[in-house]
Amino acid sequence: MAALTGAAMAEEQAAEIGDVTRGERLFQTKCGSCHQVGDGAAHGTDPDTGPHLNNIFDRKVAQFEDFDYSEGIYRARRDGMVWDLEHLDAYLTNPKVLVSGTNMNFRGMKKPEDRGDVLAYLRQFSSNPQDIPEAAPTALKEEVELPPEILAIVGDPDYGEYLSTECTTCHQIDGDYDGIPVITGWYEEDFVLAMHAYKQGIRPHPVMKMMASRLSDEEIAALASYFGAFE
Repeated sequence: MAALTGAAMAEEQAAEIGDVTRGERLFQTKCGSCHQVGDGAAHGTDPDTGPHLNNIFDRKVAQFEDFDYSEGIYRARRDGMVWDLEHLDAYLTNPKVLVSGTNMNFRGMKKPEDRGDVLAYLRQFSSNPQDIPEAAPTALKEEVELPPEILAIVGDPDYGEYLSTECTTCHQIDGDYDGIPVITGWYEEDFVLAMHAYKQGIRPHPVMKMMASRLSDEEIAALASYFGAFE
């Protein structure tokens, strides 16, 4: 059987959440006046509009430095909130219940089917499982198990910055998503686990496997510390 293309894989994964075609129609009628998603998507410039929604799944809240979020959204980020499927669904149900003080002027979608379809549509524009970072809820389930002493290594962010030049030849350090996933702002342990999974061949991306195989445990920890410091 022929391998799925990136677009076909994304659509297949999104179908696990809801109906992509119906979700596109709902997005255009309910969300499209304030948010953009897909190729060329940009943040809204009007005070009543929002940031673009590319690569939103499984990312920290308020990820873009070039967008002025509400204080409620910044507070949610400080509290450690992540846009996983559960929080995205809750936000679409009623934004102001999940995040008090949000500027999002939207009454919400009461029907779970509608929310699932919209999220299935948005899922297509987040990272595929072979990429960094994976986008829940369809990321690879198999994960590496590391001994506590590796997870306990405290990385040197200055050394991480020195090592990062090879990473930033592909990944945007300013947080922009241009088809290559963002790696700034990760939780350090998640970054370490991901890199060791590539190093051990558990995750299949060939370039990442090659890159990770060159790194020592201390170097991975240093990179995790450097990239994790970005807000």
